Order: sequence, then C-alpha cells, then structure tokens
Amino acid sequence: MIIRLKTRYGHFAGACLCHGAEARRVVCTMEDALSRRAVLKGVTATLAAGALGQATPLAAEAPATIVLANARIFDGVSAGLIDGRDVAIAGGRIAALIPRGEAVEDAQVIDCAGKVIMPGLIDAHWHSFMAALPQAVAMTADAAYIHLLAVQEAGRTLLRGFTSVRDVGGPTFALKRAVDEGRFPGPRIFPSGAMISQTAGHGDFRFRSQIPSAPAAPLSPAEKEGIAIIADGVPEVLKRAREQLLLGASQLKIMVGGGVSSLYDPLDSIQFTAPEIRAAVDAASDWGTYVCAHVYTPEGIERALACGVKSIEHGQLADAQTAKHIADAGAWWSLQPFLADEDANPQSTPEQQAQQKAIAEGTVRAFELARQYDVNVAIGTDILFSPAKTATQGRQIAKLARWMSNVDVLRLATSRNAALLALSGARNPYPGNLGLIEARAHADLLVVDGNPLEDIGIIGDPERRMQLIMKAGIVYKNTLAA
Repeated sequence: MIIRLKTRYGHFAGACLCHGAEARRVVCTMEDALSRRAVLKGVTATLAAGALGQATPLAAEAPATIVLANARIFDGVSAGLIDGRDVAIAGGRIAALIPRGEAVEDAQVIDCAGKVIMPGLIDAHWHSFMAALPQAVAMTADAAYIHLLAVQEAGRTLLRGFTSVRDVGGPTFALKRAVDEGRFPGPRIFPSGAMISQTAGHGDFRFRSQIPSAPAAPLSPAEKEGIAIIADGVPEVLKRAREQLLLGASQLKIMVGGGVSSLYDPLDSIQFTAPEIRAAVDAASDWGTYVCAHVYTPEGIERALACGVKSIEHGQLADAQTAKHIADAGAWWSLQPFLADEDANPQSTPEQQAQQKAIAEGTVRAFELARQYDVNVAIGTDILFSPAKTATQGRQIAKLARWMSNVDVLRLATSRNAALLALSGARNPYPGNLGLIEARAHADLLVVDGNPLEDIGIIGDPERRMQLIMKAGIVYKNTLAA
C-alpha cells in the first residue's frame, strides 16, 4: 500500500509512506470510529441522498440491444483502429462487431459521429475505500460519512473511464456488493480485503504504546474494520488468508517488505518467512486464486517468487537478475508511475528524500528491465488519501508513454490489466473477457473524442474527451449529441 503524505492538508504522491506518524494516526483515528453499528445507522439515515456518486445510468432500464455506430474501434489489442464496423451490445455483453450501417431489429442506435470506441480502463492497483478520503476528514468524520465518501468516489472513478479496478487492500466488500447490485454507480471491483501483515510489517498500524500485545489482546481498530490484519506463524497466516477468502476476496494481498517512510519497518526489511508466505499462497491456490505482494527489494521479490506469489506490487528496486526471475516464474510485475515529477511530494527528512529518489530512479529502470526480459507488466496508480490526486488517475497512466508506444500504454490499461485480473480464476467475480472489444466480452466501453493511439493524453482528460461511458451495457455518460 502506498500512502503519500505531505502536510496535514496537503496532497499525496511519490513513494511509499504507509507508516509515517500522520498515516498511523489517520488509520487508528478513522478506524476507532468505524463501528458496524454506527455505519449501519448512518447509512440508513442518508441513503436517500441523490448525490452519493456523480455517475448515474442515463436510462432506468437498458434497451434490449444497443448499437454504437459510425466510429472507429481500438479493440484493446490491435496496433491500429478497426474501421467499417459497428458494435452491437446485448445483455451487458458485446454481441458482435457488425458491418457499418447494418440494421439490427429493435436496437437503440447511438451515432458516435466518427469518434473512437475503446475498452474501459482498468486500474490494477487501487484502494477504493481510501483513495479520496482526505486526511483531516479521516481524523474527524462520522463513520457513515467516511463510507459514503467511498461510494461517491466509486461513481467518480467510473466517470474517469475506469470500469474495473483491482482493490489491493481495504474494506470494500460491501461497496462491491452495492455496485454490483446496481444500487450505486462504480467500477467492477476485484477485492483483496484486508492486507495480511506480520507484526512490525507494512500493515501493522499500531503505535509503540500498544506494544507488547498480550496473546489474547483484542484486534486493533484497523484490523477490526478490514484495512489490514496481523498474522504471525503459519497457522495464523492460514487463518487470516482463509477469512478474507470467506468474505469474498478475489485475490489475497500480503506484505513482504517495508515502505519508504515507515517508522517501524525499514524499506530493506523482508517480511514473512518463506513458510508463512507459502501458507498464504497455499490458501489462495486451494481456492483457485493467487497472492499479490507489496515489496520493493530484490531479496524480498526473490523470496515471494520462490514461494509462489504471482503478482509483485511495486518492486521498483529490482535488479536485472530479479526482473528475469519474475519473467521466468510467469509472474506479473504490477508497477506504478512513482516519479519525482509534478505529482510527487517532497519528503521531510534526508533519508526519506533519498529513498523517494531511489524509487523514482527504480521506476525508470523497472520499465526498461520489464521490456528487456519480456515480463508480464500491469499498471496501477495506488492513489491514497487524496481527493485532488484521484482526478489524475488517467493522466498518471498516460505517463507510461515515456517508455512505450501509445498503443502499448492502452494495451496495458485494458487487455493486459484484464489478463492479470483473470488470474483470480474460480474467484473471478465477473467471469468473461474484460478489456477487449470482441464478441461475448463485457460491454465496458468508452467513446472518446480523438485518436488515443496518436494522443494518449485523451485518457487523462475524461471530462472533455470521454463522451460516452458504458459499463455492462449501461450508459452512464453520453455527451455525443452535444
């Protein structure tokens, strides 16, 4: 998990700061307030509010068939745009790519007026519950209000063109259910549930004053509410992993290394022993899914790979040998655009600044190594505690054009990220193809003004350039007529 802290009211960006003093205070204060009784009471009283999410279906009921006509198509894979075809949609799926102008009985035809149709975007490293939660609000607000902010942000995420997210830590099971039931707009959510951490690991949000803990001590506030869960030893890891699977995790998230400004778990630390990591992997494998691991260093990555972890989250300090091992293992490298640029914030100590610089340099090196060794790469943004930063979600992904062609960026954010999501196998909450425009794929589609193969900045300007946004065949935005 990446938390970007600047000042009490600042923005968040740059490198991993999960365990700074402010971050710990935010989590503990926030979670102390999050009793299930309070949430239920507050949500019951406020569900009638119409502005929980800005995205709403544009029709009470989707027509039996929709045809997106008169557009060119980026199908999520091809190097060029497909011309001369319309997209027919029925039952929330793409029925077929039909000859342009072909009549479809009883279909609603939407004239795309020469625009480009592309698959909805996918963020492979997202925190639905914490992305847009301001630090000051987290420390002071009622529990129900905090959860309602997550609902609102889900709608905004969809309106940025992100129709699917892989949530890699946080209490999002209820949010996912509400979105899936059509109660609120939002992206498809692939939830990990609580991040599994060892004592003194990257998911241990306790203060020094709470140590030592007694054997029968109650769970910490963050553990009670599903942000993270502490497990030490194989039996405990198995138990906590199985609990997240019981709750509906589509994959598991474990912490195998430290963070940049963590107070108690140094960046170079390796977390969980090999038997503990294998226990999580075994639990996931028995349920037909996989484990993703927060880790930066070569040593931590190597241990995770040797134990069967299938997705390395971050890993910007990997060396060439480690990058090759990721490729040889058939694992995924889930990278984020952590750069010392306009979206990065200065760190408060020389040590933190040096670590942030190393992560930024490692980001450049990681993309080069991934290309050199043909590693399976996924891309996510990992925005946390920053309402202002969430608006840059697409723009941050567009930055990858520094290292690859525009079409490769688009492939990453659509079909390649979808391939990672599909690793959930039997635990995939949305069986079927995502990130593609082809028959039987989910009808998660964008109609954009301009050619994103030529202008990748389109995906970072959703308000102006995304003229139609559809998920599961339902239109949530349509400004084509305007």
